[in-house]
Amino acid sequence: MPPLTLYNTLTKTKEPLRAADPARVTFYTCGPTVYDDAHIGNFRSFLAADLLRRWIESPLCTIQADDGSDHTGPRTVAHMLNITDVGHMTDDDLPDGGGEDKMQAATKRLLDQKKAGTAHAAIDDPHDPKQIADFYAERFISDAERLGIKVAAEARADPSVMPRATDHVAAMVSMIEDLADKGFAYRPSQDGEASDAVYFSVQAFETYGRLSGNTIEHLRGGAGGRVQDRHQAGKRHPADFLLWKSDESHLLKWPGPTIGGVTMPDGYPGWHIECSVMSLALGTTVDIHSGGEDNIFPHHECERAQSCCAHGTEEFARHWFHPRFLLVNGEKMSKSKGNFFTARELFDRHEPAAVRLELIKTHYRANANFTEQGLKDSGRIIDRWRRFSETATADGPPTDPAVQSRFTQAMSDDLNIAQALGHINSWIASIQTPTRADAEQLLAFDETLGLLTLDRPKQAQTDIGLFTGGLEPDDTVIEKLIARRDAKRAKDFATSDAIRDELAAMGYAIKDVAGGQVEVSRA
Repeated sequence: MPPLTLYNTLTKTKEPLRAADPARVTFYTCGPTVYDDAHIGNFRSFLAADLLRRWIESPLCTIQADDGSDHTGPRTVAHMLNITDVGHMTDDDLPDGGGEDKMQAATKRLLDQKKAGTAHAAIDDPHDPKQIADFYAERFISDAERLGIKVAAEARADPSVMPRATDHVAAMVSMIEDLADKGFAYRPSQDGEASDAVYFSVQAFETYGRLSGNTIEHLRGGAGGRVQDRHQAGKRHPADFLLWKSDESHLLKWPGPTIGGVTMPDGYPGWHIECSVMSLALGTTVDIHSGGEDNIFPHHECERAQSCCAHGTEEFARHWFHPRFLLVNGEKMSKSKGNFFTARELFDRHEPAAVRLELIKTHYRANANFTEQGLKDSGRIIDRWRRFSETATADGPPTDPAVQSRFTQAMSDDLNIAQALGHINSWIASIQTPTRADAEQLLAFDETLGLLTLDRPKQAQTDIGLFTGGLEPDDTVIEKLIARRDAKRAKDFATSDAIRDELAAMGYAIKDVAGGQVEVSRA
């Protein structure tokens, strides 16, 4: 089988994934800012990273060593996904950021909710950023676990795999001081007055802009009010980005760095420095770094500059992996449009496996379009696979051994999940009497897909109805099922079909199953 090839944002090409140690691949993912519940666009990126991690760990996957030789396993993935709880500004498309810290924005939102009587009871004091971060971090980990993201489950036993920025500020200060000592960072002054900020000098890093394709000449500087205009004017280049901001009024603050022999007042770190520090648990150069495409610039561009300059390495990451945005009904997600969903909102109506499949089934380098119908279709696929596995009781060898090769080739070609799923669905549809070996093959595929082992909704059962997907028995539906059964017994098939259509119009799909019962699911 050919080795795994992936598109590398840095080189703008598909290339074999090469690891420093192919038996232990290091993988760092930029995680959520825990000021609110993560939405499904966030989770699309995290799930793509989880899918990649699972495939790399699969015994079906081949990757390359540094010398170009193939490594067929076994291997593990050392995966970290960070939690941001300070320094991420609301206007994060600027290198400096702008607006206000998202944790402070959360305080304002929660105070408004408290006045309206809609605040979360678990947050006693909206002025306490740690309480806010703890609350939303736990909800994120819980949602991620329900969606089968492996690093979230690992974090229960080892929290270091999901490090929090606020636990590493002292190390950030040390890196800022080191960058300044080496000439890559500076504290500007204007009219003899020292600035309250420390900046990274983009001109000191020759390949700044290589990841995003931006050139220094065309980059604009930061704005947004958190650094005074006179200090912005002291920058060496408008694109220089913030490493530290002294601000005694900020909700979260720490002792400042010592620059040029002078210790700065208390303040907080810039957003970009945190990942350069927390990723060091994996080494000065990681094999894979992932995040949503909105992280490419400025966040990852700035991370790369800091890390390479701090450690004297040619690259911060060997491979950059950036899934594209998620659309909802063909449009950008927006609360004002009513098409904004969190994962836990969907769990109220759909099982986690269906949500996971819907968010991973489109190739990561294409914009995925999330729809309610697509989510229902994903649920039906999950149901079909379960029935296949549960009814695969025949003896004998695998019906189509070549399906494993087709699946492997698809996944090894830039993680072509859409093609891989197509091979599985065609394979299942072609088999009338699946063997136990076929069921084992499906479960082997699912080690990568992570679907069939997720918690399934409890089935609610009546004498006639088997309600699936978390549906509760409904008296009106039950009455129609009984009327349909009576019509079929009387060979009144026109009435029977009409009742099926009525149920479909109500949003229910039905299927006759063994024992005279009818399986009821969402249409």
